[in-house]
Amino acid sequence: MTINEKQDEIIEEFDLFEDQLDKTQYIIDLGKKLPPMAESRKNDENRIVGCQSKVWVDAELNDDKLYFYGDSEPTAQISKGLVGLLIRVLSGEKPEDIANADLYFIPRVGMGNLITSLRAGGLASMIERMKAYGRAYSVSENSH
Repeated sequence: MTINEKQDEIIEEFDLFEDQLDKTQYIIDLGKKLPPMAESRKNDENRIVGCQSKVWVDAELNDDKLYFYGDSEPTAQISKGLVGLLIRVLSGEKPEDIANADLYFIPRVGMGNLITSLRAGGLASMIERMKAYGRAYSVSENSH
């Protein structure tokens, strides 16, 4: 699936819920499905600045595709769900596609109504970090 196909799938899933609380619970449930991140990756270098809670994102290149890992402290279930959504959309894609991705699913699912402004800032920081990985690996790929 392409980045846009994954986003369209997420939009369809959120459209099934009419209630904001159900959508928020869905985000939390997505976070619970996120594979655990190795403790060694939960370091200051991978911590997302701008999140009110502790959130970590890391990436590695494998077969010309970028794979993301993410987690949050246990009390930050919504943040973990947001990381899970971004990983679902971007992980396993080519670095340049990640760097240039238009993440239109965020406004389309009404994320602004589901998360606080502080979390929205953290979400923007998560997106920026993941796109920065995409740019960094695109450059390193092209320099070989």
